[in-house]
Formats: sequence, structure tokens, C-alpha cells
Amino acid sequence: MKILIVAMTDSVHTARWVSQISDTGWDIHIFPGILGGIIHPELKDVIVHDDFLVFDGKVRIKKSSFFKIFLAIPDLIWTLGNKRKFHLRRLEKLIKGIKPDVVHSLDFQKAGYLVLEAAKSNPRRKYKWIATNWGSDIYLFGRLPEHRKKIMEVLKSCDYYSCECNRDIKIGQEFGFSKTVLPVLPNSGGFDLEKVKKLRQKGKTSGRRLIVLKGYQGWAGRALVGLRALERCVDLLKGYELAIYSIQPDTGVDFAARLFSEKYGIKIHLIPLHTLHNEILKLHGRARISIGLSISDAISTLVLEAMAMGSFPVQSNTSCANEWFKSGRGGFLVPPEDPEIIEKAIRRALKDDKLVDEAAKINWQVVKDRLDAKELKKKMAAFYEQAMSGD
Repeated sequence: MKILIVAMTDSVHTARWVSQISDTGWDIHIFPGILGGIIHPELKDVIVHDDFLVFDGKVRIKKSSFFKIFLAIPDLIWTLGNKRKFHLRRLEKLIKGIKPDVVHSLDFQKAGYLVLEAAKSNPRRKYKWIATNWGSDIYLFGRLPEHRKKIMEVLKSCDYYSCECNRDIKIGQEFGFSKTVLPVLPNSGGFDLEKVKKLRQKGKTSGRRLIVLKGYQGWAGRALVGLRALERCVDLLKGYELAIYSIQPDTGVDFAARLFSEKYGIKIHLIPLHTLHNEILKLHGRARISIGLSISDAISTLVLEAMAMGSFPVQSNTSCANEWFKSGRGGFLVPPEDPEIIEKAIRRALKDDKLVDEAAKINWQVVKDRLDAKELKKKMAAFYEQAMSGD
């Protein structure tokens, strides 16, 4: 089987998705969902087609196929310098050249819209198109008129739809999708359970003295609300340290964190944006509480990581984490912009040792049942085989 994945090549989620099928013997190609992206260092064992040799020097892939700049000049002239048209032209030529059996777009707003335009130009296409919804692609952007029409076009044109929330299946069907929905699988993949065990701090979760906060702040992330909630709990934080990861530049989170640390004398670790996944897992493996806040999300990778590593998740109720744990047992679901309610959840998780220890046991069983990488790899293979067979 020849698969062309159109996705953000700098995303760890792309890298982890590909890692689950890279040893199948299939011919796997990747085309970047945006022009001029970099390649994530954990992306490997695939053929990456990159437009302009833009990469970070840490690429670990089996084979690269890079378009030489001088060969791209005719296309650049033909599109009159329009980046989007140029990028689309490169994708159309690639599809024509490699003739994939399956084209799989990972996310709607970048890869999905791009594949949609390529499909319009080739009404007799022979490949099957899988459109996968990431995070907020439908749940949030589907409420915006300028995206709603495009999303409906993607769902009308694709052959298969996939997502990681049962919630989003219903939304996709409300938007007019009437074909085959592929099995619901986490976009970030599963875990090597033996490896995960070794990365977890020994002892009970209640004995841990680290709190982890996801540092996303912007159109969706609400890390600053999380910091405000923690500030309201400062009377309980003596002896604790705070780690903040995935801090995006120019959002003020690092600045606010340093002021927080200076004011209250609490040590804060600011984790670089592109830290390797194992290091993030280790953080959750030392944490009593892991906090992720966003006005929109799918399952939220933080939730799965926290559950696997024995940390108690406090996650915004705008995700579909309710499909993985019951609020008040396996974690807490909270409104993403209400520091008072988030404070109450954090306080309970800081005070109630039995709660966090029992949650760790409950969540580990869920992880074993639903996130074992060995089992998910089998499901992933069946996922593509179903698309290829036309069932």
C-alpha cells in the first residue's frame, strides 16, 4: 500500500502517528501541510517531500526527497508568486507522480483544505481520501462561518472521516458526513507500557511534589488562567515545584511564571517548546497534578500522558476527556476561563491523598485497556486496510 500523509511535519503528533505504521512495509510519504515548515526530530522512516529544503538539521528519516529550487521556479511563475497556489501545485504534481492508494490529511484547516483543493482539480481521482479531525478543527472552527462551509466541503469530498472523540463523530454527521467513519483512535498514538512504567516516579502519586502546567496561551490555550488559579492556591504550595511546558513565544507565560516564582518563592521549571516526548512524560511521571486548559480541544494529549504517568489530570471541560475519565474520580473537568472553579479543583487534588492515589490506579487500568501501543498498532493497520478495501 502506498500512503501519502499530508500533515504538519513539525508536529510531534504527526511523528507519533507515523511511528505506528512505519514498520508495516508500506510505502509511506509525507507532504507538509504548510509551506516552509520544519521536520520534527522524531519523524523517521518515511519519505518526506519538502518544498524548499527548509528543515532544522535534526532530521532522522530513512530517505528524503527534496524539490530543488530551480525545478520549482516554473511553478512559482505559473502561480504568480501566490504561496498557497504554489503549495497546491506541488501537491498536485506529487499525487500525479507517486500515485498513492490513500491520501490522508491530518487536520482540517491546513492539510484538509489543501487536499480538498487538490481533489477538486482531479474529479476522477483513484486514491481514497481519509480526512482526520484534530483538536479544535470541527468543535471550535465549525462555529465560524468562514470555516463551516469549508469543513462541510471536506466532509462531502473525503471518502473516510476519522477523529479521536465520539463527540466529533456526531458533529461531523451534523455537518453532512454520511460515509464511513473510521474507528476512534487517539491522534497522539499509544504508549509502550513497559517503558512508561520505568519513567514513572516510584511510590504513590500523593508523595509527589511537582505540578505540571501546559503552557499554551493564545487563541485557544489558557495557561495564564491556570497560573492565576495556582496563585489562589499558594497557601498549599509550600514544598511544591511547578513545571510549565510547551510555552509559545510572545505569549507572556514565561514572564508571568518568573514573576510568580519571584513573588511566592516557588521554583518554576520552564521547559523548552520542542522538548522530546520522553522528557515530557518524565515530568508527568513526577507530578501530583497535571493541568491543561483550552477553550477547545479533542482528547488532549496532556490527559493521556498524565493518566499513563500517574499524575492527576485537571483538564478543561471543552475537551472530550469525559470519554476517558469521570470527573471527580480519574481527574477533574473544569471551565477553562474560571480561575475560581479551577482553584477549587486544584485545592481538592492537593489536599486529598486518597483521591489522587485512587485515580492513578483507575487511570492506569484505562491506559492498559485503551492505550497499549502494541494493540493500537494493530488497530492502526486495520484502519488503513479498511480504507484501502473500500469497506
